[in-house]
Amino acid sequence: MTTSHSPKQHPRPSLPMIAATTAALPAVVLSSLALAEPAAAEKPARAVPATLAAAMKAQAAQAAAPVIPAAAVSTAIPSALQPARPSAPASYTIARGDTIGAVARRFGLNTGELLKLNGLKATTIIYPGQKIKLSGKAAAAPAARKAGAPAAARPAVAVSGATYTVKAGDTLGAIAARHGVRLADVFAWNNLSGRSIIYPGQKIRMGAAKAAPARAAAPAPAKASTPKRTGGSYTVRAGDTLSAIASRHGVRLSALLSANRLSMSSIIYPGNKLAIPGGVPASPLQPVAATKPLVPSTFLGFTYPPAVVSSANANKALLNASPVPTREQMRGIVADTARRMGVEPSLALAFAYQESGFNQRAVSPANAIGTMQVIPSSGQWASDLVGRKLNLLNPQDNVTAGVAIIRQLLATSKTKDLAIAGYYQGQYSVSKYGMYQDTKAYVAAIKAHQKNFS
Repeated sequence: MTTSHSPKQHPRPSLPMIAATTAALPAVVLSSLALAEPAAAEKPARAVPATLAAAMKAQAAQAAAPVIPAAAVSTAIPSALQPARPSAPASYTIARGDTIGAVARRFGLNTGELLKLNGLKATTIIYPGQKIKLSGKAAAAPAARKAGAPAAARPAVAVSGATYTVKAGDTLGAIAARHGVRLADVFAWNNLSGRSIIYPGQKIRMGAAKAAPARAAAPAPAKASTPKRTGGSYTVRAGDTLSAIASRHGVRLSALLSANRLSMSSIIYPGNKLAIPGGVPASPLQPVAATKPLVPSTFLGFTYPPAVVSSANANKALLNASPVPTREQMRGIVADTARRMGVEPSLALAFAYQESGFNQRAVSPANAIGTMQVIPSSGQWASDLVGRKLNLLNPQDNVTAGVAIIRQLLATSKTKDLAIAGYYQGQYSVSKYGMYQDTKAYVAAIKAHQKNFS
């Protein structure tokens, strides 16, 4: 709150205020001012106020004080007064989120020297659990190998059968570095790519598959100039498209669409059976129109728009075709994530149990995805809350999104009940219309589940 200044003039300073103001003037100046009065105008001498006299006396004493030579003044802070830095141990175990630069700053070390000490480069990947030296002799730089000299030993990796179980916080790059193998090899051994999703509990093969016993080479089948059109049926697999299926069976896309009463905008799902035109069908085919979709269009009496249901079916097909953690593993991910993000684990577990029963493959007609049943628009909001793009099909990201939303609702709702209701009904809707009857039942269920998980 601001107030306007008063137009009233300040009173004239009293004598002590003048004394305090003039105390900064040199004593010689004060004497000159006293002598400036003409002799004729001499007035009876007035006693010097005690405050002014004390100020003049202190100033004279200060002027007479010996001056310390500049050379005698230390330019460095005495070591006893310097802030203490944590003494660096002989080694340090990398924690999640660490960087070499951050470790160096924490113990007052030089980043370049720390890299050199451990034989690392600025681009080297470090991983949680890795031990690095903070003191001692620098690791020998890798020198060019002389002819006939044995190659430097690398961490032993089994050629076949060796596997690694993914832990929370792992990346494929870190796993490859830990085992002393190339990331490209890990991709090849596990049929993965840079965009592949890994999750805690997943087994990663750390060596090439054992080669099968050599067999006599079978004569290569003659390659037909064009695919043979035999007709019949085809069961759709994850990743299939209508054009790819048509090309594979040597038929025109328009003929495939016509035979199955489809259009270019039709969506196919893994498990659908398609009639392949040409020749005599192998067996009577079930009409594609009668195939049950993976996600229905209605739920609890509500019918959802076709575009939303179509997207939900596509996400369901992707999750069905992808490896996901078990329900017990998802339960552990929910509890760990909630603990790390400052939310009561029992509350997050209650939401996950109510929403999906810890099933990462769950998708609703509203396109609510995964364990925490987060719709894409809420997933974008959660991404903004945590400061990075979240993929709701990724088990860890899905839980992170749900917990971030719970945390935000708790922080911005007047009561815990309203926060729980906001997850189900929407915070704005709850604030405008209050809780619907089904929302009240949802809140009661969440609170009951939380007691069971406490």
